[in-house]
Amino acid sequence: MNDPFNLLDPDFLQQANAMRVVARRVAPAGRWAEHRSRDRGQGMEFRDYRPYSPGDELKTIDWNVYRRLGRFVVRLFEEMEDLPIYLMPDLSKSMWHDESPRAVTAMKVAIAFAAIGLDQHDRVGVLPFSDDLDSTIRPTSGRGRLPLIADALTRAAERSKQSPKGTDLSESLAKLRGLRMREGLLVVISDFFDPHGIEMMMKELKRTRHRPLLIAISHQQDREPEIEGDVRVRDCETGETQDVSVTSTVLEGYRKAYDAHFERLQEFARSRRGNLLFLDHETEVMKQLAGLFEGGTYVA
Repeated sequence: MNDPFNLLDPDFLQQANAMRVVARRVAPAGRWAEHRSRDRGQGMEFRDYRPYSPGDELKTIDWNVYRRLGRFVVRLFEEMEDLPIYLMPDLSKSMWHDESPRAVTAMKVAIAFAAIGLDQHDRVGVLPFSDDLDSTIRPTSGRGRLPLIADALTRAAERSKQSPKGTDLSESLAKLRGLRMREGLLVVISDFFDPHGIEMMMKELKRTRHRPLLIAISHQQDREPEIEGDVRVRDCETGETQDVSVTSTVLEGYRKAYDAHFERLQEFARSRRGNLLFLDHETEVMKQLAGLFEGGTYVA
């Protein structure tokens, strides 16, 4: 297949396949996989008892308990099901702005998680976004599906690169919610700079039902810009310009606003037992992801 972004680099994928995502619990009604479900069924690992109800299969009755206590109870076992993984790489105009585009890093992170999920029998959906959510790459499973996901993601990136659009994460999250997909792990990969502001973004993030993993594609100069004096700055998405006199006081105020922005995102992620990871787009992706996968495992 055509792989202009080198998403299927064998060494990269080998490192990804050494990692695992382990869910504390997954929503019921999924497929067999490697995660413990909140449901109780006919799995392999005993979990609990409950009173017999008409319609229960006779083979589930624990006859030893009946002989001892004269009560009918059924054995409950832990179901092992899949964890749906939904990947939202940001392909908006600002992500293509740098000479080394952040969008490519976002795609590599998405492919890494797709490889991990497919390798452990999970369903993986890739939903690129800019000013809208692209929901054409539907959740799929099977280890052999990775090239198809990479190809679909490449085509989405080429469209975004040729006709770049602005960021609207809040609208994209609202559309995701409307898809009513089974609860899972939501990995949003973005610079998290949205013209609509942090309030709209937070409102929609809080309305999602999925466990969040927020991966901020960043650079040291995002927080510490190397500018001073009278400068004209240009919005890389809207093209609007503004003249600014950059002083030490202005820079300090900017850093405080930058930190407050990401502190809000961090607090949200922690409130949902999730994470916020800063990932430098000019540093090797897998080395940075390794810090998230302690001992090779990320617990979602």
